[in-house]
Amino acid sequence: MTWFSRTGWGRSARRAGVAGALGLAGILLLGHGPLASAQQQAPNAEAAASKAEQARLADTDTLLALTSEGAVLYGQDAVKLSGYQYCSQAVALAEAGEFRQSVRAASKALHLANATRDPNLMAMANRDLAIVYSYSGQLDKAEEFAREALRHPARDPKLVVGPVQKVIGDVRTRRGDYAGAVLSYDEALANSSPRYAPLVQASLVNALIESGDAARARETLGSMAPPKDAPLTAQLDRTRARLLLAENKPAEARDLYRALTARQVGTDTEYYRLWAWDGVARSELALGQKQAAAEAMARALGGVDQVRARFRSEEFKMGLFSDLQSVFERGVSIYSDAGDARQAFEVSERSRSRALLDAVRGRAKISDRAANIVDLATLQGALAPDERVVQFHSLPDRLLVWVVSPSGIEAKTVAVRREELTELVEVFRNSIVRGRRTAITNAEKLGAALLGPLGLVSGQRLIVVPHGPLHYLPFQALRLNGRYVIEAHPVAVAPSISIAVQLAQRTPRVSASLTAFGNPRIEDKYDLPGAEIEVKQLAQLFPRNTVYMGAAATKTQFRDMSARSPLMHVAAHAEADAVDPLYSRILLANEGGKQNFLEAHEILGLPMDGTALVTLSACESGLGRIAQGDEVLGFTRSFLSAGSSSLIASLWPVSDDATAVLMGTLYGELSKGRDIQKAMQAGQLAVLKDPKMSHPFFWAPFNLIGNWRLTVGS
Repeated sequence: MTWFSRTGWGRSARRAGVAGALGLAGILLLGHGPLASAQQQAPNAEAAASKAEQARLADTDTLLALTSEGAVLYGQDAVKLSGYQYCSQAVALAEAGEFRQSVRAASKALHLANATRDPNLMAMANRDLAIVYSYSGQLDKAEEFAREALRHPARDPKLVVGPVQKVIGDVRTRRGDYAGAVLSYDEALANSSPRYAPLVQASLVNALIESGDAARARETLGSMAPPKDAPLTAQLDRTRARLLLAENKPAEARDLYRALTARQVGTDTEYYRLWAWDGVARSELALGQKQAAAEAMARALGGVDQVRARFRSEEFKMGLFSDLQSVFERGVSIYSDAGDARQAFEVSERSRSRALLDAVRGRAKISDRAANIVDLATLQGALAPDERVVQFHSLPDRLLVWVVSPSGIEAKTVAVRREELTELVEVFRNSIVRGRRTAITNAEKLGAALLGPLGLVSGQRLIVVPHGPLHYLPFQALRLNGRYVIEAHPVAVAPSISIAVQLAQRTPRVSASLTAFGNPRIEDKYDLPGAEIEVKQLAQLFPRNTVYMGAAATKTQFRDMSARSPLMHVAAHAEADAVDPLYSRILLANEGGKQNFLEAHEILGLPMDGTALVTLSACESGLGRIAQGDEVLGFTRSFLSAGSSSLIASLWPVSDDATAVLMGTLYGELSKGRDIQKAMQAGQLAVLKDPKMSHPFFWAPFNLIGNWRLTVGS
């Protein structure tokens, strides 16, 4: 977990109006710090960014921090287990996909290992942390704890060295270092028990295939005994078919994949059938049969909705690292190459819905609306003449863009690889956050590349659906024809156009009634005096208001008001969890002498259909880890899925004075009956027109997310 605090630098989140759009790039401590004048120029903006970067280096998921946390958690346990029982618990929770709970169990084992000075327990606790961080995709952490485990002598090295070396091999595989992975798997194999060795061999085969050593992969595969477990057998047969493709035998691979489409694998038959049809599609492509590939892909995607969303540890054990988003990705690519823009667009949209289900994995309630897909015809029927949806999908070798109008859809391809796009976005963001003049040049280049070919007409309302690294990009700050995009277009962002359209149709207008939570009382180190000022000022704009301050700003009150408050504003700390998104949380006031924070899985279950706008006043609230094939998974999806209609989120630390102008203008325009998209445009332009705040650092950090048509008032 990475802690981030603004204390002592930059602008506080006061008056920010930022929504709960926190992503999963670590646990971020978001609070209110000293004010930063809007008159600061580029050097001050750069200094603030530098301090932010230094703050991010403070990391709570270190060995010391987890040991300390384990001591607290152990003290709270009514029934105390042994360190080795906590290790067993950690493994079971990791394999069930309960990653944060697994880390907590391993932390308790760490605490006991430290207290009893047991090197064997220390090795095993670090092993378990390495495994769970690997499962959750935190590769640096996985490798760090794997190497820490190797530092401690284990009573039975095969219980530690083999699994830990396999984790290192898995990390290298997922980073694309296949040669290094093979070395690690070889080391793991030499230190594995007979029971564990077949799993290492399977991982080794997959790494050898990826490294181009098909001959050794065939030899290793041939030496393996058939697994007794049906799912593992199915996984191994998928590997056999992959090997045939690697050996340039696509016809044989296709035949084996087709045979696998008829395989019965218990309750998970549909899952393995989906991958088999995906394999058929890849084989047909290798044979040059594009139509047959498209038909096979349709069969694969047709079974997605029948596949249970759950974490599958057996795939990690065999080095497959399957991700359903890769199936959607191939579908988008196949239909795009075939010139079928409608199908490519709809598959892209389906991928976003599925990513949400996979993130939640049945552990929290998801509304039917959150999982529903709006087809292209329905979307076009819902659009006004001046509205354009601009939807992106980043593939490994190119970027696809669709522009949807009420009367048609146009597809474009931008020749930029995903890795290159990530770098371009990062360079642009850094130039903005550091207040550099090169931000203008970068805005011109990116605007010309991403939006220039789309034929947009000045005045059109844009609803942008980003993908991959584009979620970090402030589209309003791109430049076209010598102007910023915001000067020619009102802009809104949506994680999924299906959700955005449904929200826009359901909540066009709400009453001007505000519920605000400010400076929840937890303990002194979390005190946010600026938040109280913020909430009091905001409440004055709404004669109908309910304010909860300090000890009254509790989860109980939030849950109670969430069902009946059109406008909700929370000026508090928030934490986004990189290991498990469902444990991201808003830090609300203690209740009954205990911490009682609001977690994302609880937000998903709140009845927020009557809530038009949720504002989490926090800095950089729109950032987080990008889930492959989808958006930043965090509070944005939690609130939208729960029924909240619109959010406003920040992408970088912002100036207090600039935000005061922006939000004052925005709410002033809302009070006059203007819709929120036009009001946001007016607010950003009001800041932009001040020569002292014309750099994008000041006026461009906020994104409007969700329902772009929302209006407030009678």
